[in-house]
Amino acid sequence: MQRIAIAVVLGLLVPGAGAARAQTAVDSASTSAAIRQAALDYIEGWYGGDAARMERALHPELAKRIVRADSTGGDWISSMGASQLIAGSRAGFGQEVPAAERKTLVTILDVFGNTASAKIDAGAWIDYLHLARVNGRWVIVNVLWEMVPGGAP
Repeated sequence: MQRIAIAVVLGLLVPGAGAARAQTAVDSASTSAAIRQAALDYIEGWYGGDAARMERALHPELAKRIVRADSTGGDWISSMGASQLIAGSRAGFGQEVPAAERKTLVTILDVFGNTASAKIDAGAWIDYLHLARVNGRWVIVNVLWEMVPGGAP
């Protein structure tokens, strides 16, 4: 009798669990696609001189940082904000990178709720992105980047 009760309970739970997993997979796929699109809008907007695309990818309070060395060998943090990246895109600074050297390899590192981390291998540099879902849209909030040794400036 106990075995029958367990079988009935399992029969009721398993289909529901399968539907929940299927829904999570759909949500996960659409979330991943939206995160990847924000990252591509950022890097392709830079390379293409597309300020509108860059602006779409960024939260207005974005901070982009890199550790730089000064002439004494000390390190300091160089920062820029969303408006500087948008203006740089509009000015076509990313278009100065030869097309053959442009990379746009996006790797999603982690997603948790309304936050995500991703990496862009841009060829001459690596960008680590923090993204957030704000008002239903994934945008980049922080970027920490580093030049690849021997990469173009």
